[in-house]
Amino acid sequence: MDTQNPSVPPRARSAVGGSPSHARATQRPPARPDAHRRRTAARPSGIAHDNTRHTTRFTVIGNHLTQHPELSLLAIGLACHIQSLPAGARADIKTLAARFPEGTTRIAAALRELEAHGYLRRERERTPAGRIVTRTISCNQPGAARNQPPPTAPTRTRPSEATDHPPRKQPRPLPAVPHPAYPAPALLQQAADLLAELRHHDPRLLLSAHDTAHLAPGVAAWLERDIEPVAVCHALTRDLPPKGPRRPAALLAHRLAALLPPPPPFRPPAAAPPPARHPLHNCDSCDRAFRAPAPGRCRDCRP
Repeated sequence: MDTQNPSVPPRARSAVGGSPSHARATQRPPARPDAHRRRTAARPSGIAHDNTRHTTRFTVIGNHLTQHPELSLLAIGLACHIQSLPAGARADIKTLAARFPEGTTRIAAALRELEAHGYLRRERERTPAGRIVTRTISCNQPGAARNQPPPTAPTRTRPSEATDHPPRKQPRPLPAVPHPAYPAPALLQQAADLLAELRHHDPRLLLSAHDTAHLAPGVAAWLERDIEPVAVCHALTRDLPPKGPRRPAALLAHRLAALLPPPPPFRPPAAAPPPARHPLHNCDSCDRAFRAPAPGRCRDCRP
């Protein structure tokens, strides 16, 4: 009984927690490396909108303002706030500074941005009492009413004409320019003459009659603010591109709006000088004292 038979096979081990078939069934194949990428790519990325249609108390704002490439974030937000205000509401710097945490300096800079890009206009008006006030005008589409040509009815063309003569591309509208508070005919004529003289300073600034009519109110706004014509001409013609502007009228319109100086300070009318007081003289006849610009006889002794 103490001898061992090495030819007897050893006893098979049993599977832990079940049969061997159950152990094979619980083993999962390794996950494919690209499965996680497909699940990640299927998920949307970026912003998602949860929009609800407004029925009351809303304002329509154009994407040309909210996505403007040159305006600052403060200027865009301030323009949206001003467009949402009712007519007659105050939109001066002090009122806006009291409404928002930004100071008067930043709000004033944002208002200048909106005025330069045509979203805001400031016009000075005289009240019936004779006082000059500044009226703020908000524009939701700058230059749309002034520069865009009126819509025309589409005309039918033959197929041969459409292929031989493709339609011309409409030129882009000129930027908006400031307007004077009192557009007097003499002031506008002086502004048009100044624009016509620009070609003598630089031949590349030759303007058409349409461009001159569009730019004349902007030059008149400068002249109305006590700016000398020589200074206006210098501001429009200095530092031009070496190869010349591609659209001279567009460049002049941008400079008229972006470089517009502030209005002159209010100056009360000068008081009338006091009447002249002549020195005293002794009359040559009666030796009485009298006032006159030169010596001689008094009024009673004159013949």
